[in-house]
Amino acid sequence: MLMAAAATKSQAPSTSSYICSRCWGGRHLSPSPQNPGPAACSSSTDTRRRPRAMSTKDENKVAKALFSVNGMTYSPCAGVIEEAVNRLPGIRNAVVDFFNYRAQVLYNPGFVDEETIRETIDHVGFQATLINVDINERSSSAVQVCKIHINGMTCTSCSSTIESALQAIPGVQKAQVALATEEAEVHHNPKTVSHNQLLQAIEDAGFEAILISTGDDSISKIELKVDGLDTDDHTVRMIKKSLQSLPGVQEIVIYPELNKVSISYIPDMTGPRIFISIIESTGSSKAMLYPKAKGEGREARRQEEVDQYYRFFLWSLVFTVPVFLTSMVLMYIPGINHVLDIKVVKMLSVGMLLRWELSTPVQFIIGRRFYTGAYKSLRHGSANMDVLIVLGTNAAYFYSVYSLSRAAYSKDFKGTDFFETSSMLISFILLGKYLEVLAKRKTSDAIAKLMDLTPETAILLALDDEGNVMSEQEIDSRLIQKNDAIKIIPGAKVAADGYVLWGESHVNESMITGEARPVGKRKGDMVIGGTVNENGVLYIQATQVGSESALSQIVRLVESAQMAKAPVQKFADSISKYFVPLVIMLSFSTWFAWFLAGKLHSYPKSWIPSSMSRFELALQFGISVMVIACPCALGLATPTAVMVGTGVGASQGVLIKGGQALESAHKVNCIIFDKTGTLTAGKPVVVNTQLLKNMALREFYVLLAATEVNSEHPLAKSIVEHAKGFVEDKENPAWPEARDFIAITGHGVKAIVENKEIIVGNKSLMLDQSIAIPLEAEDMLAKVEGMAQTGILVSIDGEVAGVVAISDPLKPGAQEVISILKSMKIRSIVVTGDNWGTAKSIAKEVGIETIIAEAKPEDKAEKVRDLQASGYIVAMVGDGINDSPALVAADVGMAIGAGTDIAIEAADIVLMKNNLEDVITAIDLSRKTFSRIRLNYFWALGYNVLGIPVAAGVLFPFTGFRLPPWIAGAAMAASSVSVVCSSLLLKNYRRPRKLDNLEIHGIRIE
Repeated sequence: MLMAAAATKSQAPSTSSYICSRCWGGRHLSPSPQNPGPAACSSSTDTRRRPRAMSTKDENKVAKALFSVNGMTYSPCAGVIEEAVNRLPGIRNAVVDFFNYRAQVLYNPGFVDEETIRETIDHVGFQATLINVDINERSSSAVQVCKIHINGMTCTSCSSTIESALQAIPGVQKAQVALATEEAEVHHNPKTVSHNQLLQAIEDAGFEAILISTGDDSISKIELKVDGLDTDDHTVRMIKKSLQSLPGVQEIVIYPELNKVSISYIPDMTGPRIFISIIESTGSSKAMLYPKAKGEGREARRQEEVDQYYRFFLWSLVFTVPVFLTSMVLMYIPGINHVLDIKVVKMLSVGMLLRWELSTPVQFIIGRRFYTGAYKSLRHGSANMDVLIVLGTNAAYFYSVYSLSRAAYSKDFKGTDFFETSSMLISFILLGKYLEVLAKRKTSDAIAKLMDLTPETAILLALDDEGNVMSEQEIDSRLIQKNDAIKIIPGAKVAADGYVLWGESHVNESMITGEARPVGKRKGDMVIGGTVNENGVLYIQATQVGSESALSQIVRLVESAQMAKAPVQKFADSISKYFVPLVIMLSFSTWFAWFLAGKLHSYPKSWIPSSMSRFELALQFGISVMVIACPCALGLATPTAVMVGTGVGASQGVLIKGGQALESAHKVNCIIFDKTGTLTAGKPVVVNTQLLKNMALREFYVLLAATEVNSEHPLAKSIVEHAKGFVEDKENPAWPEARDFIAITGHGVKAIVENKEIIVGNKSLMLDQSIAIPLEAEDMLAKVEGMAQTGILVSIDGEVAGVVAISDPLKPGAQEVISILKSMKIRSIVVTGDNWGTAKSIAKEVGIETIIAEAKPEDKAEKVRDLQASGYIVAMVGDGINDSPALVAADVGMAIGAGTDIAIEAADIVLMKNNLEDVITAIDLSRKTFSRIRLNYFWALGYNVLGIPVAAGVLFPFTGFRLPPWIAGAAMAASSVSVVCSSLLLKNYRRPRKLDNLEIHGIRIE
């Protein structure tokens, strides 16, 4: 059962829209009237990331342990220890200092203790001794995530410079800068460093910074327009005081000069219509939503950047085309060439003077951005693409100015100018940048499409106590609050996440989950905001709005994924540090080599073009080398592919949490499947009951349901559902009170009901409780397990009173999916807490040979580690609840059937549909994405490796082929565009045809 979770602040990503109640320690806010009761938390979760079952109190406890480690003989030993310790549940960070023989581990003491860490280090072959432990409580608001848009980055050297500048600030825990999205995500302590200081640090590094957001993503923000704020200070104070008294209001910022009130709030506790009502009750003018400003958001900034480059390019053409014509075309047209050759002063001609006047604005006004970028880069001790452009164009421009000056003062000077080289270089580079930002804009189409799914308006219903509609009102969808009743007409978008109060219809959820077929909805069913109602009218109750909605969480997850760097990106980062200085050295070396060869007459004079000298020929080669080299293509190779890949995945209901998950998934060669809810449908039903005690079946099931209603296990739900058939009120049955309820993970439950001790569970639980199992029960269990069913034993006051047989059928297509994985050379394993008989029957049916049964959650994680030690790259596919330890321990954790519960922290990949086919889609997409990344790197490196020697004139002695600087500049611009376009081809991704064949044969999972 997916439940609505209370909003909490934490340093982890935002709270899930719908979180299983058993994973929040008893805080149950059920979105469905059919499930009002509390549920016990029995799931065990271990995770290095934020565990879904971790309480806020446990989550905020962090311990730091320092160990002395003996036995390390060489530096890779440190990596071995770090890898082993980091695999433990609850570990936040482990760092081993090889030189000082120390290990420092940050961990959550609620999941792992220092003795376990010490034993783990011993287990991998080293001797560890605990030095000291420091445990601290941290405030949930101690870490904030600040998102910043950055203008002016040209290559990975820029992003690395900004990252270094941010990480050097005290209070900054982590800083990620993405070149492709031009955004930074900074985790910082707001008490130590403010977001203004972060912006200043980026500005000081030489880049323009614009704040996108700050604080907790689970907090919503609304802006209201209130007339009269600019003239009445008393009203301002009254409004602020009134709003601050409301529960859930986090921050109020009033801009009197704009008549604007900005309010940050927790949508679970309050909402915008309440704010409007409070403001108007103070006697102020009418309050309304502040009009949406143009130019806000990522898409607006991208469009502005596109328009800016387009304008610069057009202006550069205005000056560059005449320069090109006067130097390369008009000089060959009789009559015009005589005009251009008219001498103004001594040897200074009209043509030369015109080219100087036209190229100067291009060099210093239109090209000013390159000077600014180069200056800021060099000021901080690094060199980026702008440095190469400035050096190349300046060399051509100032040599031309030198030639112009010589011509003006000499009667016999016959030098040539290269004004067309500098102006054409800048024009082609601007064209390349324009095409690049145009293409990069398309890489984030997935996010733009998701954000456009929210409807502009909604129909708000006023209901009486009996649920009858009293009135309807059309409102802005931003005014929807939690628990509002909303009417959804046929063809309209669902305005908010919620559940159906009344009506039946089919809803198209393909834009959110990727599910192609419309899904039937009736009373009590969940709906997702942004999906489309197909035919009938629905009344829904909003349960998650604003930043807590599934759509908002998906957008945040995809944005976060596009921010995270894939490990392979380190390759480009390491090259970028040395690339520009190396190119500058090669350029000067090329110029010097050709100049020296010319001075020494090492090549025939016929090689020199009639319009050039030996020095000018050498200069042309040097400039060509300078401008053809392109670090941008290397920097864009990985992030653009990851952006498109994660966006394509999101459109198909496969949410990949960043480059790390994408890179690991393409290497997977072993997949562990949980049984219940993963291989099976996850909707078990009671198929048989055998009583071993003289009692009525109704009495038996009432006692059983009273015990199991406190559990969220699928088997428990099936028993409770079956028991409803024995009571009169099937909608809201009243079960006897269960006292001293205990959930024994992986075994069953026990409680006191009507003064009787009820124990429900498997055979192991009965033996642990010293309860004898009669032969009749043994025979029934054997028979049930042979039919791939699950046998549940029920003990009343220490005696086995009955056996319940539960069947959980296989998902359609499970066998075919396992077969396809075998053809992909991926080994499949089934792991379950169920008995061996049932596990073997299920495994045999789907074609899996390796089975692990009667496994506790920690056993699953241990099996994952064993397989990893054997050399496998392991993926774990589970439901994201009691599989958290294994999901975290695996190289890739996949949470299947998440639906709207997209913020499962333990998973690396979230599969929104309850569909095994998507496991194959996720792996295939990751393989295709990494093939594209390799192709991008091959092209980017190959271009530089081949282009630089050609520009240096390697082919010139043999073929006479020479690459003019302006053509070299055009080639450089084209290389970046080609890499981005290569990544964009991933948008044409289609899942494997074998999966389409499954649908053709009617195997489709609903």
